[in-house]
Amino acid sequence: MSRLLHTCYRIGDIDRSVAFYGALGFEELRRVPIREEAINVFLGLPGDGPRLELTHNFGVDSYDLGTGYNHIAISVPDIHAALERLAAQGITPEKPPYRVREGGSLLCFVRDPDGYRIELIESDD
Repeated sequence: MSRLLHTCYRIGDIDRSVAFYGALGFEELRRVPIREEAINVFLGLPGDGPRLELTHNFGVDSYDLGTGYNHIAISVPDIHAALERLAAQGITPEKPPYRVREGGSLLCFVRDPDGYRIELIESDD
C-alpha cells in the first residue's frame, strides 16, 4: 500500500524557515547536503517523523510561488493560544480565525517566511 512520506518545497533562508516552523511546533530532524548545490532540511512534529522537507539551493534567495500551490494544514489544540505564541514571534494570521461552515473546525492561515500558506485547524485529536 502506498503512503505519503513527506512534502517538499524550496526556501530562501534556512535559519528563518527553521525558526518559523519551530514556532509551529516542528523539530529539525536532519540536514542532508545535495552535492555542492543545495541542502535539504527535514522537519517533523514530535513523534511523527520527517514530514516536511525544505530545500535550500545555494545562491537562490527567493522563488515564484506560482498559482498551483495552496497550503499545508497543521492541527492545533487551541487556535487562539497558537496565534498568541506566533504573534510573540511576529507571525500574524491573514485574517482572524473562522469556520468554513456552521459546526466546522475553527481555522486560519499564516504565511511562512517565503510566502507559503499554512492552515492552522483547531482540533482535539
